[in-house]
Amino acid sequence: MKALVLEQNEGKTLASVQDISSDRLPAGEVTVDIDWSSLNYKDALAITGKGKIIREFPMVPGIDFAGTVSHSEDDRFTPGQSVVLTGWGVGENHWGGLAEQARVKADWLVPLPDGLDTRKAMILGTAGFTAMLCVLALEDGGVNPQSGEVVVTGASGGVGSTAVALLSALGYNVVAISGRESNHTYLTELGAKRILSRDEYSDNTRPLEKQLWAGAIDTVGDRMLAKVLAQMNYNSTVAACGLAGGYTLPTTVMPFILRNVRLQGVDSVMTPLHRRLTAWERLAGILPERFYQQAATEITLDQAAETAAALIGNKVTGRTLVKTR
Repeated sequence: MKALVLEQNEGKTLASVQDISSDRLPAGEVTVDIDWSSLNYKDALAITGKGKIIREFPMVPGIDFAGTVSHSEDDRFTPGQSVVLTGWGVGENHWGGLAEQARVKADWLVPLPDGLDTRKAMILGTAGFTAMLCVLALEDGGVNPQSGEVVVTGASGGVGSTAVALLSALGYNVVAISGRESNHTYLTELGAKRILSRDEYSDNTRPLEKQLWAGAIDTVGDRMLAKVLAQMNYNSTVAACGLAGGYTLPTTVMPFILRNVRLQGVDSVMTPLHRRLTAWERLAGILPERFYQQAATEITLDQAAETAAALIGNKVTGRTLVKTR
């Protein structure tokens, strides 16, 4: 099998595509022939060595994949069945999806719902799954299409762009915040009604500002999230799932105690199975066919390392799909 293998030499992370024996795959009840994986921000951090994602080498990165079961020791899965995996530390401390095969725990897999094939599942991938969890968080907070405008930060990225498409398909009025003017047409096609510049959200903010948003999905963190919180309507909800702009949060308690704002953290890695099933079933039924035609760029395993560097450099728009075989 071919795999992108990360090794470490004198503190530097080295990435190369290698032919390795399937016997080297880690323990697990289910072996999957991988059709597609994807390249996420966390993958890019691991491949480039820019983040302390990998602690044991060698490692096959790739935090998600979709493919077909080739062998199973668990009654829930049978050979030939299509499955998807996101999270659970795969690609971080367990060999991941940037390979032709993976062996994983059965509890980590989700059967593909009707309406999705393996390619569509990876156009969605961890990014789409996370975006759907954010939408569910807004719904749990009482935010509906009649509540008012919903803002999405980091809208040009994988999570952000999918969130824009999901919210639009569900009837929300979506406002996108993006730092790249070249992506405005792309975001409009995904369903954004308005697009704001990231520069408007990069300075320090007052504890409270004019109320603008009924809901928000934030992938950026730091000052961006602080300013969004200061602009939230009374009794609104913010779903926070990323830290592309930094892990700090320079804000005050004012939005929470004076405007009843809910800040809901969204983690996709350890999401329980019942929530995963709900999210994937919803994903399969919401997005129009055109989303899958415009939201992804295809690369090969051999291009993964180079593309990871471009992603870290903020030069990648939307989802990056990796054809593994």
